[in-house]
Amino acid sequence: MSHSKQQHTLHPRNLHGGGYDMKKLASVNKDLRSHIIATPAGKESIDFSNPLSVYELNRSLLKTYYQIDNWSILKNSLCPPIPGRADYVHYLADLLATDHNGQVPTGANTRVLDIGTGSSCIYPILGQRIYQWRFVGTDIDAGALNHAKAILKGNGNLKNNIELRLQEDRSHVFKGILATEEYIDAVMCNPPFFKSRAHNWEKTTKKFNNLAANKGKLPVQNFGGHPNELWCEGGEKQFIRTMIYESMDFQQQLGWITTLVSDKDNLKPLLAILEYHKAPAIQVIPMTQGNKSIRILAWKWKA
Repeated sequence: MSHSKQQHTLHPRNLHGGGYDMKKLASVNKDLRSHIIATPAGKESIDFSNPLSVYELNRSLLKTYYQIDNWSILKNSLCPPIPGRADYVHYLADLLATDHNGQVPTGANTRVLDIGTGSSCIYPILGQRIYQWRFVGTDIDAGALNHAKAILKGNGNLKNNIELRLQEDRSHVFKGILATEEYIDAVMCNPPFFKSRAHNWEKTTKKFNNLAANKGKLPVQNFGGHPNELWCEGGEKQFIRTMIYESMDFQQQLGWITTLVSDKDNLKPLLAILEYHKAPAIQVIPMTQGNKSIRILAWKWKA
């Protein structure tokens, strides 16, 4: 098993490592202009606590750097930060390079499965536009998938490279999704973090009270989120446990299997499962998304 050093900056290939050129972004999306503010240091930025500002920033980034002209999310869905999502894609590319003599594979021969793609379809979009991979995106929410299908239809450079599949049984991850003998080069996933609505509210309230000057003000989540995006029975650890055990049943059909792990305390028990079952390749890849440290847990069952 290998551990990488904590990265305090974005991946070297990430287009957003130098910050945001607000003038350039506003020139391609006039709706961003009203959200630009001046920081105390005199630089142009946005209010990242305002979900509408983040949404317009995302639209601008996708149009400017990834040629995505039509993108939106369902009301109250999570609004994914583009730089952080792109980082996951780049680190996944590095993993795939270990199977290709150090060269990152590009093109439609590389197939990636995104578990929980959501209405934004953000990982398939970024992975296709950056590396031209072909994607299968899954979700348990038919409404989210229908919205994602509309995004694909509205962007001709995507629709033939991303396939969306409904997971009808939320107790499974791969079963009911993978066809017989279908091979997937890599899996990526941003799992639900919380165990329940109550757990979600408890953590949100605690975080808000630590930050807010007015302790009596009701907490809000900056980016909303549908229930299936935020919580599942057992939370993040149980979801990834299911991924690990079920991936064993499909080990001949899966290359690198990866997932984000938000809670560092979940990492040790998950690693213990993989080590007990003698996964021949395990990696933990640290990332930083804004002020938050997060990591990618990666494994495969074939050496």
